[in-house]
Amino acid sequence: MKDPRIDKLADLLVDYSVEVQPGEKVLIQGEIGAEPLLSAAFNKCLAKGAYPFVFPYTENWMVSILKNAKPEQFEGVYGQIKQFYETYDKGIRILGELNTKELSQFDPERVAELYKVFGSVLKIVLDRSAKGEMKWVACLYPTRAYAQDANMSLEDYEDFVYNACMPDMDNPVGYWRKVYDRQEKAISWLKGKKQVHITAPGTDLTLSIEGRPFINCACEMNVPDGEVFTSPVENSANGYVHFTYPTMYEGFEVTNVRLEFKDGKAVKATADKNETFLLSKLDTDAGARLLGEFAIGTNEKIDRFTGQILFDEKIGGSFHMALGHGYPEAGTQNKDSAIHWDMICDLRKGGAITVDGELFYKDGKFVVDF
Repeated sequence: MKDPRIDKLADLLVDYSVEVQPGEKVLIQGEIGAEPLLSAAFNKCLAKGAYPFVFPYTENWMVSILKNAKPEQFEGVYGQIKQFYETYDKGIRILGELNTKELSQFDPERVAELYKVFGSVLKIVLDRSAKGEMKWVACLYPTRAYAQDANMSLEDYEDFVYNACMPDMDNPVGYWRKVYDRQEKAISWLKGKKQVHITAPGTDLTLSIEGRPFINCACEMNVPDGEVFTSPVENSANGYVHFTYPTMYEGFEVTNVRLEFKDGKAVKATADKNETFLLSKLDTDAGARLLGEFAIGTNEKIDRFTGQILFDEKIGGSFHMALGHGYPEAGTQNKDSAIHWDMICDLRKGGAITVDGELFYKDGKFVVDF
């Protein structure tokens, strides 16, 4: 029997996140493991009078590319996807991996070459989105692979996913509109502020947000959502930070990451696992050692680490930062880096964020009066 929550989630994606309209061209991408949600979104778009196209990734498609393709074929494969994002009105990306560790068997440099080409596709998406030329959203369909990474049964993980995406199952759109209004108050308070200071065990970091707007994330670009983010001034980060949770990037798990910044640049990096990989990514290009994002997670329904960044970066009571390219709509000047690597620090057990000397966030909670 089909889970009725699948259709509800498809409604949220199509009607609210990207607001599909009659006559629009809609690209729906996803791994074959997400087929139920891919199909539901496709049918919803048809019902809207739109022109959807499903681009399904077969099982092991990236493994096949890395095993069999020549480097010049990377561009050819992704070049075809570029054409969609250069012309389509809306994009819906649904994650549905059946094996989240399959890339770790390959040479990291070869994987990086493939992701570098993927980065050029993402740049098109971000640039067109910032200009208002297209809307896109990323979502996840619960698979056994994701459940296993989260140390949960599939049934429990499904409940977790749908509850995080639609805390009010009867009125998910109304719920996220209330989240937007609440977060907008925090953003209004931050407007015009200049200096952020973060302290926590193993963390003492300052960065500038002067002239950089915060973006309100309430299920328009990510489902689930719940964060406010900006792109810090590129040369402003100073100090050190210890990230609470393991981070996955390009199929490699890196644990206990510690970074030290000077004048915006990560000048020192250590990790307990896959430190060599971490250092190699920092040397990807000139922008890879700079911060492209600083964000505060606000989704209280995401109360645990699951190993899936789409959820983990929204953990209520956490902040995250990303190395590499930032977001044009948040004022970034670091637009061309091939990486965007999110890392999370949990503040619920102790930590504070002050803004221009005023306490803004403590132990995972906002403390200012909005």
